[in-house]
Amino acid sequence: MSQETYELKAEARERVGKGSARELRRNGLIPAVIYGDKQAPISIALSTNEVTKRIHAGSFMTTVATIDVGGKKYKVLPKDYQLDPVRDFTMHVDFLRVSGNTQVTVEIPVHFINEEKSQVKIGGVLNIVRHTIEVHCPADAIPEFFDIDLSGKKIGDSIHISEVTLPKGVTTVIDRDFTIATIVAPAAGVEEEAPAEGEGEGEAEA
Repeated sequence: MSQETYELKAEARERVGKGSARELRRNGLIPAVIYGDKQAPISIALSTNEVTKRIHAGSFMTTVATIDVGGKKYKVLPKDYQLDPVRDFTMHVDFLRVSGNTQVTVEIPVHFINEEKSQVKIGGVLNIVRHTIEVHCPADAIPEFFDIDLSGKKIGDSIHISEVTLPKGVTTVIDRDFTIATIVAPAAGVEEEAPAEGEGEGEAEA
């Protein structure tokens, strides 16, 4: 499951447009929109510091949040955010309204475990094909990440999505057994493990 939910305070925005957005940013606020669930969009403003803190904490796009707009609360999932290309601060956020039966499409990060129990330990290179896996799932049951177990994997092996146990209600967007990663030999080849002490001694002696 994704990390615990959190709540953000927001102000309703009466004015929209570039001029209004610039004024908000000068005052330490981010323009944002709540949409979806067959209801009219709501334009809001959020604290730049609070949103930036949540983005940097990780799992921002896969954690359901509550936004309090003047006492009315909305359960939402961040769907997109824009960063200033030069100064790298948040410019705008889109939130999707969600409920218990809302199905969402999200990208879930993958974590690789037990490298030391595979041939990566002796010089094999883990070639990651997909750092995230896009899935359909209930909004209230979004996985935080998928663990990919490398135990016993050898150079030349591939890891496919069929080897990952998906939680109930979670399905992949791609409907085939795609590759997540491979283990390949390094360009210089793999060094042989050193022989045990005493092996090969005496052959050069006359």
